[in-house]
Amino acid sequence: MENTPVKIFLNDGNITACKQKVVENGRLSVSTFRYASGVAALEISNAKGHFISLPFHGQQIWDAAFNGRRLTMHSPVREPLPTREFLANMGAFLFHCGMSAMGSPGPEDTHPLHGELVNAAYLSAYLDAGEDEHGRFIGVGGEYNHAMAFGIHYSAQPYVRLYEDETLMHISMRVRNLNKTPMEYMYLAHINFLPVDQGRFVYSADPAKGQVRVRENLPPSMSPSPELVAYVKELIDHPEKHHVLDPKLPYDPEIVFLIDYQADAQGWAHALHVHPDGSADYVSHKPAQLDTGIRWICRTPNQEALGMEAGTAGPEGYTAEKKKGKVKVLAPDAEFLCEYKAGLVDAGQVPGIEKKINDILA
Repeated sequence: MENTPVKIFLNDGNITACKQKVVENGRLSVSTFRYASGVAALEISNAKGHFISLPFHGQQIWDAAFNGRRLTMHSPVREPLPTREFLANMGAFLFHCGMSAMGSPGPEDTHPLHGELVNAAYLSAYLDAGEDEHGRFIGVGGEYNHAMAFGIHYSAQPYVRLYEDETLMHISMRVRNLNKTPMEYMYLAHINFLPVDQGRFVYSADPAKGQVRVRENLPPSMSPSPELVAYVKELIDHPEKHHVLDPKLPYDPEIVFLIDYQADAQGWAHALHVHPDGSADYVSHKPAQLDTGIRWICRTPNQEALGMEAGTAGPEGYTAEKKKGKVKVLAPDAEFLCEYKAGLVDAGQVPGIEKKINDILA
């Protein structure tokens, strides 16, 4: 049973450029610092690695590294910037996308790329530390209040917990509609790993049953090569051809897949990106909460990313997703909650997860 954790409320003005340890809980610790750009950050560490949280800037997980391996995508954006513009700040391990809209805006859309939540300014942030049946932990959370006259009004409460001996981050997002009228919403857990040559995908969906589909069209701002166009045509009928990351395959600028994940008896879906050394990047989520899986692969001379993502809708923007029936609605004072895990699993853990996936698909 979980003991009541100690909660420490954070003040952005008290975080300086000099790294300072502020909390310890067994082999867990938290240090505060500020990037040269001025963005405040927390480094939450355990015996196996760390992640960096931006408590007042989108509550993003800016970076993560465990067992000596950095997990985060490679981007020319090397540190977070105090901006609301998505592409100018696109270097994080995790973005919370939404809530009024999400994805790439289409010709009829007016929302920003991936919504207002991504780089939202949080006025409230905290740390907590305690122990439960899984062991000692430290977590970081906060609250963002979004209010627009004649528009939507909601609170968003993200949370990330790290245990003393784990290499996975336990993440949740809770959103409450504060209006007295229904609220449309979209949410995406935009999780960005670093792809590796010959990495292999093992996950709880079956391409042979139509549960994996490639996005056939790129956003209008992108210019695909003839090689990429030909490869996408192959993937329409044979999406399984992307299951091994052959460096010769064209992923410039990107290819996106939509995945209908299947869950185990406890309600969890599973996705692995297995490295040649046997370890793997791993995401697990509940399809009952996030019913649209997205795999985004980008391999260019300037940036590389593997998005192992889950959301309430696809990435085509509000209008296109609304036409598909993917924009969901929260009743007045109702809550949306999603929970997921992301991080690294070592080579000894991978066979057990692969068996669990095979059992789901059997």
